[in-house]
Amino acid sequence: MEPILHLSIPVRDLAEARHFYLHSLGCEAGRARDGSCDVWFYGMQVTLGDRGDDVVALQPGTARHFGVTLGRPEFDAVVARLVDGGVAWLVPPSTDDEGLATEQTKAKIADPSGNVIELKAYADAAAALEIPALFRSEAMDHGN
Repeated sequence: MEPILHLSIPVRDLAEARHFYLHSLGCEAGRARDGSCDVWFYGMQVTLGDRGDDVVALQPGTARHFGVTLGRPEFDAVVARLVDGGVAWLVPPSTDDEGLATEQTKAKIADPSGNVIELKAYADAAAALEIPALFRSEAMDHGN
């Protein structure tokens, strides 16, 4: 079995959060339980746990976050869907090291509960992430 990464995050409104992940980010629906549900965030199982008013809003610049690195066409499609959906940017899409092997385009948004999500695209992920040669073929096989 291939490993499945799992992340559980608190949300203040389960239906609102599920709608955001499915429709704004394009995730696929997973199992639903009383008080939680799963969404498939680019191969990672993200469990949204209903925590109501216990959710702590984080400051965007210093906030913990999770994210995904996508191919440039998929990154552009997600950005377009977010723009069409009126999602506010914590950090609008921008590109660093343009034209170099380390080029990366990135953006940050927050879900309706304030969980920060980073989206990235690399010109050459192995170069930008400084992946050792030993792991490059394996990392590239998994779409990183």
